[in-house]
Formats: sequence, structure tokens, C-alpha cells
Amino acid sequence: MSKNAVVIYSGGMDSYTVLHRALSEGYTVHALSFHYGQRHAKELDVAADVCQTLGVTHKIVDIRAIHQLIGHSALTDDTQAMPRADYAEDNMQATVVPNRNMILLSLAIGHAVNIGANVCFYGAHGGDHAIYPDCRPEFVERMNAVAGIANYEPVEIRAPYLHASKGEILADGLALGLDYANSWTCYLGQSLACGECGSCRERLAAFAEHGLTDPLPYAQGGLDV
Repeated sequence: MSKNAVVIYSGGMDSYTVLHRALSEGYTVHALSFHYGQRHAKELDVAADVCQTLGVTHKIVDIRAIHQLIGHSALTDDTQAMPRADYAEDNMQATVVPNRNMILLSLAIGHAVNIGANVCFYGAHGGDHAIYPDCRPEFVERMNAVAGIANYEPVEIRAPYLHASKGEILADGLALGLDYANSWTCYLGQSLACGECGSCRERLAAFAEHGLTDPLPYAQGGLDV
């Protein structure tokens, strides 16, 4: 008997690994991607291609109407400069989208109830804790409590890499045989990954930690990390 799960799938490295982790655990995955007004939709195209290849049910949900409410972030406002430095609280707070994961999880939980799934996965990880409040263990714990009582059918929120580093996520994905060319991490939607934003630098550092070269093409080969 198959198990149904909803996976919030951005198309990035972390959610790409979470998607395959859920599949490896025997779940029938229903992937959800969201267009909430982010600066580019390249990661959504990558997500759609992966799901089509895997034969995974996939919905891209357009919620750009909320941009007027939560648009004051470097990830959603292209008039703001994108921080080009390593992840740190003092330089990456500009990339916080207010209440993003609570909004996306609420929609994913509703979808889970609608299709009879009792689990919802998302890709919060340990490296996000210092910067993003909605990726911290306290947030996951309390959202789980709410998800258990918000509907007649309780839904469990799972963040399998909540205490893992980017390097540990990569190690798990490599053990699953994943090709990370099928993911997009850069905050900018150019033809090549910039190699300079915090997201690119964290990704490059994870590959360097394992003595590997990232399969994504980078502008000028990316930065030394």
C-alpha cells in the first residue's frame, strides 16, 4: 500500500535531496512548487523538468498576488542589491522573505489533507538557523503542533535535514546517486550561476568539502571557497 506525501520542492539543492529522500522511503510524492514573486522562475523550470523525468505529480502554484504584502526582500525585489558574501546573519538578513515558510507550509498542509497525505516534507537545514527563523527547530516543532490540530486529519511536518549542514545533505544525496546538475541554487536567474551570492557560495563550499566539482556551470568558474 503506497504512502502519500507532499514535498515542498523549490528546485534547489536541499529540496531536490528531500524529494529523493521521500521517494527512497517509499512515499508516493506530490511535489508542490510556489511562484511567490521571487526574482526569477528558473528554479521552477528545473523542478518541473525533474518531476517530469521522475514521473512525480507536480503542481506549480502561482501566489504572486502576495508579493505586495511580503515583497520587501532581496529575493523578491530586484531593485535591492543581492548580498554577495558567505552566509552570515549580518549580511544575509536582506534575503529573508517574511513568513514565507509558514505561508508555504500552510498551503502544503491544506493540499495534503485534500489528497489524503499525512506527511509534508520541506528542506530546512542546519545552515539556515542563524538567518531564517522559519527554518529553526522551534518553528518546525510549533508548526507541527498546529498541523496536528488545524484539520480533522493531522499532518506531520518533516524536515529531514533540520540539523544537517549543506555538506551532510550533499553526502546523503550522493549516496542516493543524485546528479546535482538537476538543481538550481543561485539567487539570480541568469544563464550561469553567479558563484558570488550566499546560496552559491554555500553550495560550492559543500562540494569542496567533499573534494568534488559542482556540476553546475558558473560565471567565470565561480569563486574560490
